[in-house]
Amino acid sequence: MDLNLIKCHGSGNDFLLIDEMTNGYDFTEEERQNLALALCDRKSAFGADGILFVLSSENCDARMRVFNADGSEASMCGNGLRCVGRYVCELLDKETIVVQTMKADLRVCSQESIFENIPTYNVEISPVLFQLDQLPMNIDRTTLVNESIPEISDHLTFSALAVPNPHLISVVGTEHILSNEQKSIAETVNGPNNLFPDGVNVSFVHPLEKGSIYVRTYERGVGFTNACGTAMSASSLVTCLLQQNEFGQEIDVYNNGGKVRVVVNELGEGRYNMELIGNATYLYQSQLELSLSNPEQYHEVSRQEFTEEAMYEHLQNHAKSIVESKVFMSA
Repeated sequence: MDLNLIKCHGSGNDFLLIDEMTNGYDFTEEERQNLALALCDRKSAFGADGILFVLSSENCDARMRVFNADGSEASMCGNGLRCVGRYVCELLDKETIVVQTMKADLRVCSQESIFENIPTYNVEISPVLFQLDQLPMNIDRTTLVNESIPEISDHLTFSALAVPNPHLISVVGTEHILSNEQKSIAETVNGPNNLFPDGVNVSFVHPLEKGSIYVRTYERGVGFTNACGTAMSASSLVTCLLQQNEFGQEIDVYNNGGKVRVVVNELGEGRYNMELIGNATYLYQSQLELSLSNPEQYHEVSRQEFTEEAMYEHLQNHAKSIVESKVFMSA
């Protein structure tokens, strides 16, 4: 079959976007999984953190499904949602759309450029769940906000929440960023373990100044990535709960892939949502010939490069200078 895709990224979190809505594709679950395993492999000609499948929706402008590089399906992906949002907004010639995800229908709208003419989108991140059985996390507590977990660390504190995919977040000093602790903890809770039977995304958060944080995330099913949109959103919420940042105010979130902005909104009665604002950058579009029974044996027929990455590199260099000076060189 012929397969069209777009290579894109949000904050360096890169994806292959496949439009099932207008191309007439109708993949089975196994075919989506196999496509992710074959095409996202970094040894392939493409390589990505995952595949974004864009489908029709009965009640929304489109539906998004996200398959990680290991073939597992994610319930949500904030960086990916920006890319899907841009694609659908341009396809339908709309400024604002609603995208159906696994757990919620989420608003996406085009936004004033975050940095020097970069295509920028604002996506809603919700619902926010604090009940540990929703992650799930097996521990003798109902919620976990800035508390210790002796099973994985004798000196760090953690917060756990789902948005709606699960996140374990620790606010740390630079010495912890430079250490091997995050990798060790993440591999423990994403391997066979009693605490997180389904695994969990693990983020270390370092405050830079009021209204500015650095986030590094080990993503379940992927490993360390340049950025994770839901992790940056959840991390921003945790810093507001700890009174390090303000609800309703923009927070600059730096990551290894660049920078986004997050606004954490208090909805009352312990309810929150976040606005994740950042780039949706296209790298190239490609046409392949492949068999769905053996997708690793593909043939790339054509590739058209976009020129947007050069603009994004200015933001990336700016973010890199901030991270290096305030995180890695300040330890």
